Amino acid sequence: MFDRLLKNLLSSEPEQMPDTDARVALTALLVRIARSDGDYAASEKAQIRDIVAQRYDLAEGLADDLMSNAETLESEAPDTVRFTEAIKNAVPHEDRMSVIEAAWQVVLADGDRADEENALMRLIAKFLGINDRDSHIARKKAEG
Repeated sequence: MFDRLLKNLLSSEPEQMPDTDARVALTALLVRIARSDGDYAASEKAQIRDIVAQRYDLAEGLADDLMSNAETLESEAPDTVRFTEAIKNAVPHEDRMSVIEAAWQVVLADGDRADEENALMRLIAKFLGINDRDSHIARKKAEG
């Protein structure tokens, strides 16, 4: 699975991904956000696990497996554009706000919004076709 997914992410013309690959790509994007400030906190890991377990209706063990695969993929993928492109191809525009909200939940999980996380969030929102105003709304929802 990894080889196929990584090959698709690195391809200049990625194919439509199977649902399982899209799940790994989204989870890897959340991991990238959490790692962007150099501190992959336990609270961020727990938040990602909760997001994917709820989003994909996964038992704890399956959510852990998905996270493990995503962490490996994130460390091997060269750039964020590959993840956002995969998500853009797999998630309809009207559902991408939930992706941005989930990403903000990860950013806010450790109680510290680092400059690196803010910059990456602006980039991700742009690549997913979400404007600044809508990203702000998603952040406010994530804040509770």
